[in-house]
Amino acid sequence: MTAYVALVRAVNVSGTGKLPKEELKAMGEACGFENVRTFINSGNLLFTSGLAEITVKRWVEDKLASFFGKPVPAFVRNGKEMAEVAKRNPFADARPNQVMAYFIDEKPVQAMIDEARDVKEERLALGPRVIYISYGGGIADSKLKMPILKRGTARNLNSVARMAELLAGME
Repeated sequence: MTAYVALVRAVNVSGTGKLPKEELKAMGEACGFENVRTFINSGNLLFTSGLAEITVKRWVEDKLASFFGKPVPAFVRNGKEMAEVAKRNPFADARPNQVMAYFIDEKPVQAMIDEARDVKEERLALGPRVIYISYGGGIADSKLKMPILKRGTARNLNSVARMAELLAGME
């Protein structure tokens, strides 16, 4: 069995994209996953499964599409990958709640960073299927624009580290 997390894009606590954690957990259980739980109310489904990552991703996205009535991406990572994302944080000198890991499904390349616009105090780096961004001036005031970020989902490094710990305990 592999411990996985499915990181759902554009899930909000209220308003559009609202997905209660109880509903998300029920989706994981309906997929037949084991040890299903959520982590905070922002679209993080943790579970174990003997299925391959691509199959897990497809099943979760099918459930999300049924719930929302439109495609909603999920970014699936196993426990080792989440631990690697936390460990490889290139901005360890910054507060972890101001460093975001943007999870994407493709291999990050320098061209993605080169497309960034309105960079002020932000620092950017490539990682394992993630792009790290340190928001030196605070995320709320950032004007940073990067096309690739629209195809991913972000979690701060505090959340990444905590989910990596939870996943390690599930294996």
